[in-house]
Amino acid sequence: MKESKIQIFQAADGVVRLEVTLDQDTVWLSQAQMVELFGRDQSVVSRHIRNALSEGELSEKSNMQKMHIANSDKPVVYHDLDVVISVGYRIKSERGVQFRRWATQVLRQHLVQGYTLNQSRFDQNAAELQQALALIRKAARSPELSAEAGSGLVEIVSRYTQTFLWLQRYDEGMLAEPAGQSGGRLPAESDATASLQALKQSLLARGEATNLFAQPRGDGLSAILGNLDQSVFGEPAYPTVESKAAHLLYFMVKNHPFSDGNKRSGAFLFVDFLHRNGRLLNAQGEAVINDTGLAALTLLVAESDPKQKETLIRLIMNMLSVQENV
Repeated sequence: MKESKIQIFQAADGVVRLEVTLDQDTVWLSQAQMVELFGRDQSVVSRHIRNALSEGELSEKSNMQKMHIANSDKPVVYHDLDVVISVGYRIKSERGVQFRRWATQVLRQHLVQGYTLNQSRFDQNAAELQQALALIRKAARSPELSAEAGSGLVEIVSRYTQTFLWLQRYDEGMLAEPAGQSGGRLPAESDATASLQALKQSLLARGEATNLFAQPRGDGLSAILGNLDQSVFGEPAYPTVESKAAHLLYFMVKNHPFSDGNKRSGAFLFVDFLHRNGRLLNAQGEAVINDTGLAALTLLVAESDPKQKETLIRLIMNMLSVQENV
């Protein structure tokens, strides 16, 4: 049983006081508690339950379950409200009537509270969804959006449709960060610099970059890598591969550690980090994101408002998590 609650029932005469388990939108009593509630022998209670089962009024599967309780070396059988009401009618117990009215009120309050909580979560997640879609619309209007990047933007919307739908699943709370894969090995600054310089030479040879590409501005790259590797109260600030990857791309694009080529450098190190940690391919051996999708995702980051950071980070993390578990 998960997230069961205990409610206290006290009879009008003050003689009976029971700790009642609330779970699966109903209340549960053991036979021993029903004996106390109705003031009858256990044999009487057991007989009425057997009769209700044999007559088809109750189902052993749906109206009963075993629960582990303190000071018991084996699970105890509990019966739901339908069983309690059935036995109460057969015994014609006044306390049974009191219990039914009390339980009905408790369950009504429980359902109202649950609806209120779910509605609040839905409203919050719907707002997050609107932000994510607004960000895509903004990126779609960007003058930097080429036909190829545009197709990548369409791919993000279509390939990761489930991620966007998850943002609406208030009952699952999918806006929260996914559990992810613990750890994540970041490159040393020297290794990252060497990789970027190799990329630079390749781009220069094709006439696709200038000497300003990946030219450091202060210690920006070192600060980003150090920030991603820091601890807070002895725990990693970014504890998962997904978290490190998403923040690496975001910080590289937004913090402008280089004089030129920050988006391409960020996208490159993002892919390099996934490769280093065995996450560039999913379980089917397919790339978690292709070139056009990566270009569009990087553009989303570049076009985003700083206020949208958390939405974008969670979106990237969920995208990586979805693809890993496809």
